[in-house]
Amino acid sequence: MKVLIVEDETAAAENLVEMLNEIDPAIMVMANTESVQQTVRWLKSNERPDLIFMDIHLSDGSSFAIFQQMEVEIPIIFTTAYDQYAIDAFKVNSIDYLLKPIKEQELRQALLKFSKLNQQDTDQYLQLLKQLAVVQEYKSRLLIPFRDKLMPIEVKDVACFYSTNKNTEVYLKDGRHYPCTMALDQLMTQLNPNEFMRANKQYVVAKSAITNITIWFDSRLLVSVGVDTPERIYVSKNRAAEFKLWIVK
Repeated sequence: MKVLIVEDETAAAENLVEMLNEIDPAIMVMANTESVQQTVRWLKSNERPDLIFMDIHLSDGSSFAIFQQMEVEIPIIFTTAYDQYAIDAFKVNSIDYLLKPIKEQELRQALLKFSKLNQQDTDQYLQLLKQLAVVQEYKSRLLIPFRDKLMPIEVKDVACFYSTNKNTEVYLKDGRHYPCTMALDQLMTQLNPNEFMRANKQYVVAKSAITNITIWFDSRLLVSVGVDTPERIYVSKNRAAEFKLWIVK
């Protein structure tokens, strides 16, 4: 069996590969893609896998955006760290999902369920996947708690989001910054991936705020967003090509 892993967390992807090899050494992992755009490009240019393991939250947005850009006729086992999202997305029992951290026994059960699908089951399954291609409306405004108030913030005024030690802050283009109650993973499901990108584990940057991009000595990209930030914003070497494609899209 040939599988594609769509997962932007290296440790999670490696752990899944290790468990798959333990369960069945005959399973061949064809690739590991990390974003919506990278996954779309890979699926359009490579041999189709038998099964996809797909994280719901990717570096450039919700994986459901993949279905808005192309028709996927491959069974998918979804993974998520957020139970509420899984419940909302999969109200039909024939679509399987795994909660992170993935347990080997649950992975075995999901693979067994997949192996028992006949052609009719598979056809019904693929029809359900098409329902995920509903056009998503992204937020144009966020409510930010500040002291004893809730401040409405226009998304177009955001320069970046910064997260560390489980705390998130939003930095505006005028230099102001405020605490934000949502984690970066959650924010990326509500922001337009054409306008915002996860630069690294700590930053989500707004395309409209980027004023300068410097090629760093180790092929990383140093990104400036026009305001002072707690740390420099680097895009790693392995994501630099994707970032450059995104910035001119």
